[in-house]
Amino acid sequence: MLSVVCLGIVVVLISSCYYDNEEELYPSSSVNCDTTNATYSLVMEPVLSSKCYVCHSTTVANGGVVLDSYATLKSYADNGKLLGVINHTPGFSPMPKNQAKLSSCDIAKITSWVNQGAINN
Repeated sequence: MLSVVCLGIVVVLISSCYYDNEEELYPSSSVNCDTTNATYSLVMEPVLSSKCYVCHSTTVANGGVVLDSYATLKSYADNGKLLGVINHTPGFSPMPKNQAKLSSCDIAKITSWVNQGAINN
């Protein structure tokens, strides 16, 4: 009997652990996403430093991809790979690897930056 109770508790604890995506829980937060000022310094640098540099910096360079300089990032923006990987487009390796997709607001800001010519501003 005790083993059945313990098994039940374990099942409840395991099934209660899951990843919550903020946008799925609070969809109205994406309404406040301002893409008009999508610049390299205000948008790209913060997202890259928090989500990308751990795997794609000069010192790590997973998959041979380095994103910690404007020049290399620009090449990925220009050839479509940047938007392909962050949008999890078929044929591209979804990034960040083995993590949740970037927020739709971050993706919209990055897309805006790319569509404006991926300028170093």
